[in-house]
Amino acid sequence: MNMGMKYKNRGYRLKMVTSVVLAGTLLLGLIGCSSGETGEAPQAEEGSFNTEGLPIVNEPITLDVLTVRWGNMGDTFTQNQWLKDLEQQTNVKINWQVMSSNDWGEQKSIMLASGTLPDIILGDAVFSDSDIVNNLAYFRPLDEYIEEYMPNLKAAMEETPELKRISTFPDGQMYSLPARLPSRPKSMNQPIINKVWLDRLGLEVPKTTDELYNVLKAFKEQDPNGNGKQDEIPISGSGDISSDLLSPFGITDINANSMMIQDGKPVFYPVTEEYKEAIKWAHKLYAEGLIDPELFTQDNTMSTAKHQNPDAALIGFTNQWIPDAVFGKWKDEYVAIETIIGPDGNRYQAGDPVGLSFRRNELLITTSSKSPEVAARWADQFYTNEASIQNFWGAIGTVIEKKDENTYALMSPPEGTSADAWYWDQSLRDFGPKYVSPEFEKNIILDETVGDGLKLVIDKLGADYVTTPFPNVMYSAEEFQELPTLTTDIDGFVRTNRAKWITEGTIDAEWDDYIKKLNDMGLERLVQIRTEAYARYTSVK
Repeated sequence: MNMGMKYKNRGYRLKMVTSVVLAGTLLLGLIGCSSGETGEAPQAEEGSFNTEGLPIVNEPITLDVLTVRWGNMGDTFTQNQWLKDLEQQTNVKINWQVMSSNDWGEQKSIMLASGTLPDIILGDAVFSDSDIVNNLAYFRPLDEYIEEYMPNLKAAMEETPELKRISTFPDGQMYSLPARLPSRPKSMNQPIINKVWLDRLGLEVPKTTDELYNVLKAFKEQDPNGNGKQDEIPISGSGDISSDLLSPFGITDINANSMMIQDGKPVFYPVTEEYKEAIKWAHKLYAEGLIDPELFTQDNTMSTAKHQNPDAALIGFTNQWIPDAVFGKWKDEYVAIETIIGPDGNRYQAGDPVGLSFRRNELLITTSSKSPEVAARWADQFYTNEASIQNFWGAIGTVIEKKDENTYALMSPPEGTSADAWYWDQSLRDFGPKYVSPEFEKNIILDETVGDGLKLVIDKLGADYVTTPFPNVMYSAEEFQELPTLTTDIDGFVRTNRAKWITEGTIDAEWDDYIKKLNDMGLERLVQIRTEAYARYTSVK
């Protein structure tokens, strides 16, 4: 996915295998393995399984694979030619069970309560960390399978240790498989400004927070969209754009857990002086009418209506993944600009210096599976460079052109279809195991005017300023039980006060009571849990 796209419905023909399954008995019937009335997956017969080479089994075998797709995306990805060829080459037939994220919450609860799972879980949208940690009996530890049957993944982890680090659970074992996606940026949302408005007003691209303030004032007062109305909104956006407003002060948080790394140590930033100064800055903008007054109340539908207002462009400045993803007919008026310099003279960009490529929980082998060694060898086929790019964009010959032995280029999408929508239609895209080595990425040719290629161009404006985030650490079952009792109150209190202080400006008067209240809510224990999880994460070799 373009990470700023939010996986909107794209009108695909819905072929969901299980999206209407809402009753427990029907769900259990669906996920029952394909060996008939026994409900057990077919097991590779003795002598049929090959420990290396292809086919994986001499006699065909069927594995049930469950995945979740966003909204009404459907299962067109199953026609990816690489997946079809894999079935022929391995003798492993896949019974795809494709569920919609719209229905999955209820169905997931039924499945976990029953304990009856398919052979393989594919994609991190199926089960969260807590789902897995609290149900470890359903999932096989994979370390021995990786050692014996997965040379491609083993080599990838040796080349890129981060793969093992992100996938190691608190007990030191790997229950899920990782992914490293290709051609991902280091930076998250980049500052986007209406260049047409700047030119009309004779203004330069702002570089500092002071210059940005002056530009926003001009946007509000001088009718840059030329419609004779004072309807311009200097700053707006989708989602919680208030977090983007804090970035020039060194406050960045891509995992939305109110944590950051300062001087190599985890810090709860909503109690820092940097945070306090950032909130004051945001209030100044709000008080002068430079921030959308509906900042804290609008949903994505309201925000999109403003970004794509049919009569005139309304938005002056925002932070986005890429401008053509949000501005509709006005997209050509907007340009990405370099990360804004903060009051201390430095630039701080939300993202990750190692890149936004790494994922975990992309494949799990369940204890329900009677052929885990077959499942492991099947999964390992995904961990080659060519397999990975075909499962991220689409098959060679369909979406990707192999220009020579070492060069691959993405084809143009069909007319009327965006590149991002086409990739989701043709591939597993973000989901599933994959690994593209940093060296191989140099062989991939992307269109720099759209989609993934455009984001990599924009990334050059912020990559050098990306801060090290508090990582997506793993928690134990005991920690997962304790965390909600802490985060529900603490996170809610932080959000409420952030909105209040930005709109009302009472942070100085209320700061001391705010700190005391957080401590009374158990902030010290919350930070302790996250610090211990961080220590485990960084200790994995």
